[in-house]
Amino acid sequence: MTTPVLYVLGAAAPPVLGIAEAVHRAQADGWDVCLGLTPTAASWVEEQLPVLETLTGHPVRSKHRRPTEPDVWPPADVALVAPATFNTINQWALGFTANFVAGFAAEAIGKKIPLVTMPCVNQALARHPQFERSVETLRQAGVSVLYGESGFVPNPPGSGRPASYPWDIALSEAKRILETA
Repeated sequence: MTTPVLYVLGAAAPPVLGIAEAVHRAQADGWDVCLGLTPTAASWVEEQLPVLETLTGHPVRSKHRRPTEPDVWPPADVALVAPATFNTINQWALGFTANFVAGFAAEAIGKKIPLVTMPCVNQALARHPQFERSVETLRQAGVSVLYGESGFVPNPPGSGRPASYPWDIALSEAKRILETA
């Protein structure tokens, strides 16, 4: 049996600073992990990028590849978009593909790649009317959105707890989807 491939695609929310721990957890669960980041998230962890590439055994991607370049990652069995910011959720749901993470996630819906996402937004952003519409759009497209009591519960603005981001819930959902696919 081949090792299943999990794409972990992170946006610039504080939990991305601990992305290496999430990769370790996924690998402990038996995944071959490929890591993609939004450009801002990549800049936040810039010093960690060589370590993350060694850890995963794959290049960390933060931009679209050129049409003439080969894809350097194996095909995904499941993709996990986490942490997913307010911008990422809305861009993805609306089909705006300006960055690698939103672009991959939007296309993955059409390719029928199983998708899990867990937002990381504060309560003020979560109250914006577009956010709920975007969450519902993604759910209707077949994305497993871990938001609310079954996933990430927003904090008041300025009181984030990145160390308590529930990576285990997201990784468990990815595993569940793999097993039922």
